Amino acid sequence: MNLYNQIIKKKEKIALVGLGYVGMPIAIAFAKKADVVGFDLNKQKIEKYLEGKDPTNEVGDEEIKKSTVHFTYDEADLKTAKFYIVAVPTPINQDKTPDLYPVEEASRIVGRNITKGSIVVYESTVYPGVTEDICIPILEKESGLTCGIDFKVGYSPERINPGDKVHRLENIKKIVSGIDEEALDEIAKVYELVIEAGVYKASSIKVAEAAKVVENSQRDINIAFMNELAMVFDKMNIDTNEVVDAMNTKWNALGFRPGLVGGHCIGVDPYYFTYEAEKLGYHSQIILSGRKVNDSMGEFVADAAIKQIVLSGKAPKSAKVVILGLTFKENCPDTRNSKVSDIIGRLHEYGISPIATDPWVDARTAKAEFGILLKNMSDIKDIDCVILAVAHDEYKKMSLQELDGIFKSGENSEKVLVDVKGIYSQKELKQAGYRYWRL
Repeated sequence: MNLYNQIIKKKEKIALVGLGYVGMPIAIAFAKKADVVGFDLNKQKIEKYLEGKDPTNEVGDEEIKKSTVHFTYDEADLKTAKFYIVAVPTPINQDKTPDLYPVEEASRIVGRNITKGSIVVYESTVYPGVTEDICIPILEKESGLTCGIDFKVGYSPERINPGDKVHRLENIKKIVSGIDEEALDEIAKVYELVIEAGVYKASSIKVAEAAKVVENSQRDINIAFMNELAMVFDKMNIDTNEVVDAMNTKWNALGFRPGLVGGHCIGVDPYYFTYEAEKLGYHSQIILSGRKVNDSMGEFVADAAIKQIVLSGKAPKSAKVVILGLTFKENCPDTRNSKVSDIIGRLHEYGISPIATDPWVDARTAKAEFGILLKNMSDIKDIDCVILAVAHDEYKKMSLQELDGIFKSGENSEKVLVDVKGIYSQKELKQAGYRYWRL
């Protein structure tokens, strides 16, 4: 194959299928080196890109405006490409089993449009075997072509970290794999056009698929350990962050801290791994236990808030509560699988209907995904309890005076601050008369 040479000479195009937090930055990066078609079924999303707007805030409006990517929601445009990258979400169902519909549908779309000599690379997170056992048969059925003879397939797990301006697509080493050596070499050369950190050639597609789910499962387990410690230390009246600070003075400490674990990767990928393991007759002893701990943290935080409200002398049902932050992590607009929803759900059980603010989220998203009223920070006042759920820079920069302005004043007005991310000074707030609790 000489597809790489045809791409750099701009005689063939690269197509991105799925233009979210992963696909869109990849499309923008490749467009600096090659001709790129950016496809997504979401017409409204494509229209935003065509207007030069970046709803993900991953690359910014200016990069979108000056990019040469051909943004489209018309799948017929995919016929003009030869190298396809599939970057659609792979969520989980209500019962925690993998929801493969997006990647299956993407395979059908690509299959209808590929021609002989094409290469299809999947970036969506899947359990080992999905690419070869599920996606390739769909591609063959839809195209009438034979994989390995008429077209090639590979897998290269995405490692983009939404909101992270330090660890970017270009400087994170890229795992690549292919159906055979020829495919692997072509795929590696194409990705090396934009990956400055270089590529790692996995020995097989299954190895590359497994690497993705395992790297996130490992992180999930480590955070689960810290979350379990946080729950125990809370009963011991020991501050977890102070323990971690002390522990981190040792050279081989891992540095993990407790927190809410959501998002499209860490909160999802372990279920993909354990799903396939259970199909093979192995029931996870560690991974699912870690998931159980991490999935319980939203309720734990809400319960802690209720306890602090009671200790302040207020009735929880009549307390006015505000949540700062709704996204799954700081400094990005991504609300997918945000565990802040678990805090909200638990507060509802106590008869509390909290309000929220988040400079990264619009009111419609807050209402649709969380069923909560979103307010501007300037409109929030007379609050009994503040739950800092997400460590956006806007909240880190708040002065004590600004924080004071949120709360109710007068009698029976002890300020309750629940700091999930531990971003404020415990000593300073307690000296200021706050009832302060942090995870």
